[in-house]
Amino acid sequence: MAASGGGDSGSSADAQKYATYIALGIGGGTVGCVIAFVLLLLIIAGTLVACALGWIFWPLMLLCKIGILHCGDDSGGGSPVDTAQVVSAYSSNGRGPLNDSAVPPEYLARIEDAGAECHQMGAMVIAAQIQTESQFNEKLIGPDGAEGISQLPPDKFKEFGKDDNDNDKTSALDAADSIMAQGRYMCSLADEIDTLMANNEVTGDRLDLMLAAYDGGLDAVKQAKGVPDNSRAQSYIVSVRSSFALYSADVDLTDGEEYPTFSPRPMPSY
Repeated sequence: MAASGGGDSGSSADAQKYATYIALGIGGGTVGCVIAFVLLLLIIAGTLVACALGWIFWPLMLLCKIGILHCGDDSGGGSPVDTAQVVSAYSSNGRGPLNDSAVPPEYLARIEDAGAECHQMGAMVIAAQIQTESQFNEKLIGPDGAEGISQLPPDKFKEFGKDDNDNDKTSALDAADSIMAQGRYMCSLADEIDTLMANNEVTGDRLDLMLAAYDGGLDAVKQAKGVPDNSRAQSYIVSVRSSFALYSADVDLTDGEEYPTFSPRPMPSY
């Protein structure tokens, strides 16, 4: 009986020992999974931050890569681009001076005129919008029916378009007509948004609201009581603002730089 009792005691001890090992294994595995999950979240968060910064500044990074800008690396001979200037241009109100050398010369006068249509914006905004909308392709026809270099919706071009170059026709595929219609439409949006802001019907940055309204319509801004919380509105604002560093005279670019053949946004917004 003693032997039998000793065996039962040993079996019980072994069972308890194995149970402890299993419990520890499960606990350790759980802790390990939790740690791994937390690390994964941190990696994802870091990646998202990096991607966000890359999205904002990748036009400048692209220009550095293709040699249009000298960004302070060992292979370049020019001065580095001032990051503070880039950030300042991105977050600006868009009314700063235009970098004339970054704009195709055949469109420069019209862009300056369009940017002077009202005090709420400047030519830099017009140029950056065109870059996003059409990459300066004055014959572009979008899948939603928008036409021309500024890609105004047909009803808006009909409302704001004029024969601005006196060729006896008004056409969205005429760059002069399209750019000036863009300027008038943006100023109309600015006035409406100023009224909405004064009445506390919308909140946010005025220029962001103007851009969101240009791309998605003023009704969408009114309904959201600000910039719509969707990827289309957000990406459009980021895309336009990311080109400000190119078109702002306040950002020091390489002397004698010509208009880049690579677009900061390779695809149209539609």
